[in-house]
Amino acid sequence: MKSTNPADYQHTQRPIAAMPKNFPAGSYIPPHTHRRAQLAWAEDGVMTVTAAEEGTWVVPPNRALFIPAGTVHSIRMSRAVAMRALYIEPRLARTVATTCKVILMTGLLRELVLEAAHAPLDDNKNGRMRHVEALILDEIRTLRAQPLHLPMPRDKRLRTVCEALLRKPGREETLEQWSDMAGASSRTLARLFAGETGMSFVDWRQQAQLSAALVQLAEGARVASVARTLGYASVSAFTAMFRKALGKTPRDYLFQGYGDSTNLLTTGEER
Repeated sequence: MKSTNPADYQHTQRPIAAMPKNFPAGSYIPPHTHRRAQLAWAEDGVMTVTAAEEGTWVVPPNRALFIPAGTVHSIRMSRAVAMRALYIEPRLARTVATTCKVILMTGLLRELVLEAAHAPLDDNKNGRMRHVEALILDEIRTLRAQPLHLPMPRDKRLRTVCEALLRKPGREETLEQWSDMAGASSRTLARLFAGETGMSFVDWRQQAQLSAALVQLAEGARVASVARTLGYASVSAFTAMFRKALGKTPRDYLFQGYGDSTNLLTTGEER
């Protein structure tokens, strides 16, 4: 069986090495770094990746996250996840991006990553695999996806508010109502949101709701249930917000790159 220890993939002779590893529901990989860059992708399940300096991303099966070498990051799996992680030599990875980058997992890239995951870890004599690796690199250089990125502040007062909203994204308090909990005036909180996240309070809260929705939808929750959880009065109101923010309905967003992959979303009333 192929190794499931990331350390074994940092010095292999392969310029791009793919590790297949399955995680049970609720798994958490604490903050860590790799010598190589990583492309984190879940063939099945959904991951929440937090990079210490950049924020948090929700990564469903039709997205992957490129993480530059040396980036401190953690990964949480809300349900069982079949991770297929690529580890890329730093000299090659620098041609992809120098910061975290969201990748759309097209059908082609998906099959290329799965092929690499089946390849032996150290045998680099197969000319076919060199072509596979070169094509993977070309794909992740050029493919981009609209990121569902949630920047996290450093200020402790603002972080108190953000962490409370992450625990329950459907909360509807105004900044004035949050000020007592945070120990700062609403004006100070508004200034901190703009300065530390680059977003307004309303926009950040909506992004937190979208992140929570995407996790729930990728786990198979119905859109109506997600809408209620997040405090929306109707499915149509939630879907309108989702479409305005991400350009697609929940179903179309999760299907993008896979065609009609009906195993990705069970919504009932999805539009």
